[in-house]
Amino acid sequence: MPENINPVGWFEIPVSDFNRAKSFYSAVFGYEFETQDMGSTKMAIFPMTSEKDGTSGALVFNEEFYKPSMDGTLIYFTAFSGDLQNELDKVEPAGGKVLMPKKQISEDHGYMGLFLDSEGNRVALHSRG
Repeated sequence: MPENINPVGWFEIPVSDFNRAKSFYSAVFGYEFETQDMGSTKMAIFPMTSEKDGTSGALVFNEEFYKPSMDGTLIYFTAFSGDLQNELDKVEPAGGKVLMPKKQISEDHGYMGLFLDSEGNRVALHSRG
């Protein structure tokens, strides 16, 4: 594998209610989304500060091809507040459900927490503190 290339180039989180999902992720993370409407597919693109330091993705609505699930791939969002408890505390008021409270992975790897988003997708948070 070439150096300095992240293995993930893009991610998509399926949603069943586009506006509800945007509201949920905005409430938990404070994101403002760029939206794209492509007829039967709608996308809300997560903000990205630098293409060289990571990847981005989108909330995606398409009744035929995208189905929310708590059984699929697990995406870890970085808690930019520095302590994932701040974001985790916003999950339930925004319409989600905390599945696993903040838990230390190890001293070297920091902390994690799990939640269900407003659409029924299982999502993780990570922070060093």
